[in-house]
Amino acid sequence: MSPAIAAVLTDHSQRLLTRIAPQLTGFDANSVSMIGLMLQMVADQWDGAAAMRVEENRAIRGLFRDAAALVEGSDLGARIAELAAGEDDDLHLNALEATNHALRAALIELHATVEQCADAAAINDAIWAELRRSTDRRRIASANF
Repeated sequence: MSPAIAAVLTDHSQRLLTRIAPQLTGFDANSVSMIGLMLQMVADQWDGAAAMRVEENRAIRGLFRDAAALVEGSDLGARIAELAAGEDDDLHLNALEATNHALRAALIELHATVEQCADAAAINDAIWAELRRSTDRRRIASANF
């Protein structure tokens, strides 16, 4: 049997919030309620964690391919060409997150470069659009405290 992680976390969250926290007072009640809410946030994020990172990594690689001509022949150009050619073969969250960090670090450099180029408005707009989508992907629905 494979545990349904999101279901287990949701169950624990609900038990803390509805059965245990009401029996407590003061700081203990607040702490248990916070833990319950955090477990629910983790449960909400669990199912799509890998998919979100793969989607974001794919989008950033696409931006790199689109911007390659603007930075061709530079160290940054070589780095983004290498990163753009990569794939997410290892779907472990730690591996996806490490790749995402490398891609985002290079994206920051690319964006700083693009903002200095008068003829790069389209790629600048595309970067901003992806940053907005990235923020939406990472939004936590149950973060209401």
